[in-house]
Amino acid sequence: VQLVESGGGSVQIGGSLILSCVASGFTFDDSVIGWFRQATGKEREGVACINTNDDGHVYYVNSVKGRFTISSDSVMNTVYLRMHDLEPEDTAVYFCSTNPLYPGYPGPMWFDTLAAGVAGYWGQGTQVSVSS
Repeated sequence: VQLVESGGGSVQIGGSLILSCVASGFTFDDSVIGWFRQATGKEREGVACINTNDDGHVYYVNSVKGRFTISSDSVMNTVYLRMHDLEPEDTAVYFCSTNPLYPGYPGPMWFDTLAAGVAGYWGQGTQVSVSS
């Protein structure tokens, strides 16, 4: 299993970025894949996750609802995170993650399970910095 993130960068308040997570080594279109972020000195938190099969269910943490959009492309084996109206509080390293053995379902429990670190795979992360 391999997850490779890209698309991070530095933007000003109100700016936009699109993060990509290219996945390989498992059945992409029968998985739950999500984005987490970790700011300096803070715990890793779940941001958004998506069911990549026909269900397409998505879940967002409250702080990003209406500003971030997660989507998946089963042809490109890629999950995207479109981020708009970025705020300084969004500054963090962003990671994508999945657990092919126990896919689960998008929601807060899915975030808790992956964040616990018991199982799952993670990318190397991409830095997002938002300045005033």
